[in-house]
Amino acid sequence: MPKSGDSTALTHAGVYHVQDDGHQPQSHSVLGWLPWKKDEEVNVCVTTMDAELEFNIQPSTTGKQLFEQVVKTIGFREIWFFGLQYVDSKGLTTWLKLNRKVLSQDVRKENPYQFKFRAKFFPEDVSEELIQEVTQRMFFMQVKEAILNDEIYCPPETSVLLASYAVQAKYGDYDQGVHKAGFLANDRLLPQRVLDQHKMSKEQWEERIVTWYQEHRGMLREEAMMEYLKIAQDLEMYGVNYFDIKNKKGTGAVARC
Repeated sequence: MPKSGDSTALTHAGVYHVQDDGHQPQSHSVLGWLPWKKDEEVNVCVTTMDAELEFNIQPSTTGKQLFEQVVKTIGFREIWFFGLQYVDSKGLTTWLKLNRKVLSQDVRKENPYQFKFRAKFFPEDVSEELIQEVTQRMFFMQVKEAILNDEIYCPPETSVLLASYAVQAKYGDYDQGVHKAGFLANDRLLPQRVLDQHKMSKEQWEERIVTWYQEHRGMLREEAMMEYLKIAQDLEMYGVNYFDIKNKKGTGAVARC
Protein backbone atom coordinates (compact mmCIF):
# COMPACT_ATOMS: atom_id res chain seq x y z
CA MET A 1 0.00 0.00 0.00
CA PRO A 2 1.47 3.39 -0.89
CA LYS A 3 2.33 5.70 1.97
CA SER A 4 1.88 9.44 2.04
CA GLY A 5 4.79 11.01 0.24
CA ASP A 6 5.31 8.06 -2.12
CA SER A 7 5.44 8.75 -5.87
CA THR A 8 2.51 6.36 -6.39
CA ALA A 9 -1.06 7.49 -5.78
CA LEU A 10 -4.21 5.75 -4.62
CA THR A 11 -6.75 5.02 -7.32
CA HIS A 12 -10.33 5.75 -6.29
CA ALA A 13 -13.12 3.72 -7.82
CA GLY A 14 -16.61 4.92 -6.96
CA VAL A 15 -19.27 2.30 -7.65
CA TYR A 16 -22.85 3.51 -8.20
CA HIS A 17 -25.27 0.62 -8.70
CA VAL A 18 -28.37 1.11 -10.85
CA GLN A 19 -29.81 -2.34 -10.32
CA ASP A 20 -32.29 -3.91 -12.72
CA ASP A 21 -33.84 -6.29 -10.20
CA GLY A 22 -36.41 -4.07 -8.55
CA HIS A 23 -34.28 -3.25 -5.50
CA GLN A 24 -33.20 0.21 -4.47
CA PRO A 25 -29.96 1.45 -6.06
CA GLN A 26 -26.93 1.02 -3.83
CA SER A 27 -23.64 2.87 -3.74
CA HIS A 28 -20.29 2.24 -2.16
CA SER A 29 -16.64 3.05 -2.70
CA VAL A 30 -13.86 0.71 -3.64
CA LEU A 31 -10.14 1.41 -3.41
CA GLY A 32 -7.37 0.04 -5.59
CA TRP A 33 -3.79 0.84 -6.47
CA LEU A 34 -1.97 1.33 -9.77
CA PRO A 35 1.51 2.89 -10.18
CA TRP A 36 1.24 6.46 -11.39
CA LYS A 37 1.89 10.00 -10.28
CA LYS A 38 -1.10 11.87 -9.02
CA ASP A 39 -0.46 15.05 -11.02
CA GLU A 40 -0.78 13.05 -14.27
CA GLU A 41 -4.11 11.44 -13.47
CA VAL A 42 -6.98 11.37 -15.98
CA ASN A 43 -10.55 10.61 -14.96
CA VAL A 44 -12.16 7.51 -16.44
CA CYS A 45 -15.75 6.24 -16.12
CA VAL A 46 -16.48 2.58 -16.89
CA THR A 47 -20.16 1.66 -17.20
CA THR A 48 -21.20 -1.95 -16.68
CA MET A 49 -24.77 -3.17 -17.18
CA ASP A 50 -25.65 -2.31 -13.58
CA ALA A 51 -23.00 0.07 -12.25
CA GLU A 52 -20.72 3.00 -12.94
CA LEU A 53 -17.08 2.73 -11.89
CA GLU A 54 -14.82 5.76 -11.66
CA PHE A 55 -11.04 5.49 -11.83
CA ASN A 56 -8.04 7.76 -12.18
CA ILE A 57 -5.44 6.66 -14.71
CA GLN A 58 -2.20 8.11 -16.06
CA PRO A 59 -0.87 8.35 -19.64
CA SER A 60 1.19 5.15 -19.23
CA THR A 61 -1.76 3.02 -18.06
CA THR A 62 -2.47 0.19 -20.50
CA GLY A 63 -5.81 -1.22 -21.52
CA LYS A 64 -4.88 -4.40 -19.65
CA GLN A 65 -4.27 -2.49 -16.41
CA LEU A 66 -7.60 -0.69 -16.66
CA PHE A 67 -9.45 -3.89 -17.56
CA GLU A 68 -7.89 -5.77 -14.63
CA GLN A 69 -8.87 -3.00 -12.24
CA VAL A 70 -12.47 -3.14 -13.50
CA VAL A 71 -12.83 -6.91 -13.10
CA LYS A 72 -11.15 -6.78 -9.69
CA THR A 73 -13.55 -4.08 -8.53
CA ILE A 74 -16.70 -5.96 -9.57
CA GLY A 75 -15.40 -9.39 -8.56
CA PHE A 76 -15.26 -11.02 -11.98
CA ARG A 77 -13.37 -14.25 -12.57
CA GLU A 78 -14.78 -15.31 -15.97
CA ILE A 79 -13.03 -12.37 -17.60
CA TRP A 80 -12.34 -14.00 -20.98
CA PHE A 81 -15.85 -13.17 -22.24
CA PHE A 82 -15.52 -9.43 -21.71
CA GLY A 83 -13.83 -6.31 -22.99
CA LEU A 84 -14.00 -2.53 -22.80
CA GLN A 85 -15.81 -0.56 -25.49
CA TYR A 86 -15.35 3.10 -26.32
CA VAL A 87 -16.54 5.64 -28.87
CA ASP A 88 -13.71 7.04 -30.98
CA SER A 89 -13.21 10.55 -32.30
CA LYS A 90 -15.29 9.69 -35.41
CA GLY A 91 -18.23 8.54 -33.29
CA LEU A 92 -17.67 4.83 -33.97
CA THR A 93 -17.78 2.12 -31.30
CA THR A 94 -14.71 -0.08 -30.96
CA TRP A 95 -12.93 -2.32 -28.45
CA LEU A 96 -10.07 -1.08 -26.29
CA LYS A 97 -6.79 -2.85 -27.14
CA LEU A 98 -5.39 -4.31 -23.94
CA ASN A 99 -1.76 -4.32 -25.08
CA ARG A 100 -1.70 -0.59 -25.80
CA LYS A 101 -1.82 2.48 -23.58
CA VAL A 102 -5.38 3.67 -23.01
CA LEU A 103 -4.69 7.27 -23.98
CA SER A 104 -2.74 6.32 -27.12
CA GLN A 105 -5.95 4.94 -28.60
CA ASP A 106 -8.52 7.06 -30.41
CA VAL A 107 -10.82 7.48 -27.40
CA ARG A 108 -13.16 10.45 -27.70
CA LYS A 109 -11.87 13.27 -25.50
CA GLU A 110 -14.26 13.69 -22.60
CA ASN A 111 -14.05 14.33 -18.91
CA PRO A 112 -14.25 11.68 -17.67
CA TYR A 113 -13.24 9.37 -20.53
CA GLN A 114 -16.12 6.96 -21.15
CA PHE A 115 -15.90 3.16 -21.49
CA LYS A 116 -18.41 0.33 -21.40
CA PHE A 117 -17.68 -3.08 -19.89
CA ARG A 118 -19.48 -5.52 -22.18
CA ALA A 119 -19.48 -9.13 -23.30
CA LYS A 120 -17.28 -9.47 -26.36
CA PHE A 121 -17.54 -13.23 -26.79
CA PHE A 122 -20.68 -15.30 -26.27
CA PRO A 123 -20.76 -18.92 -25.05
CA GLU A 124 -22.50 -21.53 -27.19
CA ASP A 125 -24.02 -23.16 -24.10
CA VAL A 126 -24.73 -20.67 -21.33
CA SER A 127 -25.74 -23.33 -18.80
CA GLU A 128 -22.36 -25.06 -19.14
CA GLU A 129 -20.02 -22.13 -19.64
CA LEU A 130 -21.37 -19.36 -17.39
CA ILE A 131 -20.53 -20.41 -13.85
CA GLN A 132 -20.27 -17.27 -11.75
CA GLU A 133 -23.57 -15.63 -10.78
CA VAL A 134 -22.29 -12.13 -11.52
CA THR A 135 -21.34 -13.29 -15.04
CA GLN A 136 -24.78 -14.78 -15.60
CA ARG A 137 -26.42 -11.55 -14.46
CA MET A 138 -24.22 -9.42 -16.72
CA PHE A 139 -25.02 -11.60 -19.75
CA PHE A 140 -28.72 -11.60 -18.91
CA MET A 141 -28.89 -7.81 -18.78
CA GLN A 142 -26.82 -7.31 -21.93
CA VAL A 143 -28.74 -9.89 -23.99
CA LYS A 144 -32.08 -8.56 -22.73
CA GLU A 145 -31.12 -5.03 -23.75
CA ALA A 146 -30.04 -6.27 -27.18
CA ILE A 147 -33.37 -8.04 -27.68
CA LEU A 148 -35.40 -5.01 -26.56
CA ASN A 149 -33.36 -2.78 -28.87
CA ASP A 150 -33.91 -5.25 -31.74
CA GLU A 151 -30.17 -5.87 -32.09
CA ILE A 152 -31.11 -9.53 -31.59
CA TYR A 153 -34.21 -10.35 -33.61
CA CYS A 154 -36.81 -12.20 -31.53
CA PRO A 155 -40.21 -13.44 -32.79
CA PRO A 156 -43.29 -12.12 -30.96
CA GLU A 157 -44.23 -15.34 -29.15
CA THR A 158 -40.67 -15.89 -27.98
CA SER A 159 -40.51 -12.24 -26.88
CA VAL A 160 -43.52 -12.80 -24.62
CA LEU A 161 -41.98 -15.95 -23.11
CA LEU A 162 -38.68 -14.18 -22.50
CA ALA A 163 -40.54 -11.27 -20.91
CA SER A 164 -42.17 -13.69 -18.46
CA TYR A 165 -38.74 -14.93 -17.34
CA ALA A 166 -37.53 -11.35 -16.98
CA VAL A 167 -40.56 -10.65 -14.75
CA GLN A 168 -39.82 -13.73 -12.64
CA ALA A 169 -36.22 -12.60 -12.24
CA LYS A 170 -37.34 -9.14 -11.09
CA TYR A 171 -40.47 -9.81 -9.03
CA GLY A 172 -40.15 -13.42 -7.86
CA ASP A 173 -43.20 -15.69 -7.67
CA TYR A 174 -46.51 -14.38 -8.93
CA ASP A 175 -48.83 -13.27 -6.13
CA GLN A 176 -52.35 -12.31 -7.18
CA GLY A 177 -52.72 -10.06 -4.16
CA VAL A 178 -49.56 -8.14 -4.93
CA HIS A 179 -49.19 -8.32 -8.69
CA LYS A 180 -52.44 -6.69 -9.69
CA ALA A 181 -53.46 -5.49 -13.14
CA GLY A 182 -51.11 -2.78 -14.34
CA PHE A 183 -48.09 -3.79 -12.23
CA LEU A 184 -45.98 -4.15 -15.39
CA ALA A 185 -47.05 -0.79 -16.84
CA ASN A 186 -43.65 0.82 -16.27
CA ASP A 187 -41.52 -2.17 -17.27
CA ARG A 188 -39.93 -2.33 -20.70
CA LEU A 189 -40.35 -5.99 -21.61
CA LEU A 190 -41.00 -6.26 -25.36
CA PRO A 191 -39.25 -4.89 -28.46
CA GLN A 192 -41.03 -1.89 -29.96
CA ARG A 193 -41.21 -3.81 -33.26
CA VAL A 194 -43.39 -6.46 -31.61
CA LEU A 195 -45.66 -3.84 -30.07
CA ASP A 196 -46.04 -2.10 -33.43
CA GLN A 197 -46.75 -5.28 -35.38
CA HIS A 198 -49.63 -6.38 -33.20
CA LYS A 199 -52.36 -3.90 -32.36
CA MET A 200 -52.84 -4.93 -28.75
CA SER A 201 -53.30 -2.77 -25.70
CA LYS A 202 -50.78 -2.69 -22.84
CA GLU A 203 -53.30 -4.58 -20.76
CA GLN A 204 -53.53 -7.36 -23.34
CA TRP A 205 -49.76 -7.69 -23.55
CA GLU A 206 -49.51 -7.81 -19.76
CA GLU A 207 -52.14 -10.53 -19.63
CA ARG A 208 -50.19 -12.67 -22.09
CA ILE A 209 -46.94 -12.18 -20.19
CA VAL A 210 -48.56 -12.94 -16.83
CA THR A 211 -50.05 -16.17 -18.20
CA TRP A 212 -46.50 -17.45 -18.73
CA TYR A 213 -45.21 -15.75 -15.57
CA GLN A 214 -47.61 -17.77 -13.41
CA GLU A 215 -46.03 -20.96 -14.74
CA HIS A 216 -42.64 -20.06 -13.27
CA ARG A 217 -43.65 -20.32 -9.61
CA GLY A 218 -40.84 -21.61 -7.44
CA MET A 219 -38.13 -20.55 -9.89
CA LEU A 220 -35.25 -18.65 -8.32
CA ARG A 221 -34.09 -15.36 -9.80
CA GLU A 222 -30.85 -16.92 -11.05
CA GLU A 223 -32.76 -19.80 -12.63
CA ALA A 224 -35.11 -17.39 -14.42
CA MET A 225 -32.16 -15.45 -15.86
CA MET A 226 -30.55 -18.69 -17.03
CA GLU A 227 -33.80 -19.87 -18.69
CA TYR A 228 -33.96 -16.52 -20.47
CA LEU A 229 -30.41 -16.97 -21.77
CA LYS A 230 -30.96 -20.60 -22.81
CA ILE A 231 -33.78 -19.45 -25.11
CA ALA A 232 -31.95 -16.36 -26.31
CA GLN A 233 -28.81 -18.30 -27.30
CA ASP A 234 -30.80 -20.06 -30.02
CA LEU A 235 -31.85 -16.79 -31.66
CA GLU A 236 -30.14 -16.15 -34.98
CA MET A 237 -28.48 -12.87 -34.04
CA TYR A 238 -27.32 -13.98 -30.57
CA GLY A 239 -23.62 -13.20 -30.12
CA VAL A 240 -23.37 -11.09 -33.28
CA ASN A 241 -21.92 -7.60 -32.95
CA TYR A 242 -22.37 -4.92 -35.60
CA PHE A 243 -20.05 -1.95 -35.84
CA ASP A 244 -20.11 1.07 -38.13
CA ILE A 245 -16.86 1.35 -40.08
CA LYS A 246 -15.46 3.74 -42.67
CA ASN A 247 -12.90 3.19 -45.40
CA LYS A 248 -10.16 5.63 -46.39
CA LYS A 249 -12.62 7.60 -48.50
CA GLY A 250 -14.91 8.01 -45.52
CA THR A 251 -17.62 5.80 -47.02
CA GLY A 252 -19.72 4.16 -44.33
CA ALA A 253 -20.27 0.42 -43.96
CA VAL A 254 -21.34 -2.07 -41.32
CA ALA A 255 -19.08 -4.83 -40.01
CA ARG A 256 -20.50 -8.00 -38.50
CA CYS A 257 -18.46 -9.99 -36.02
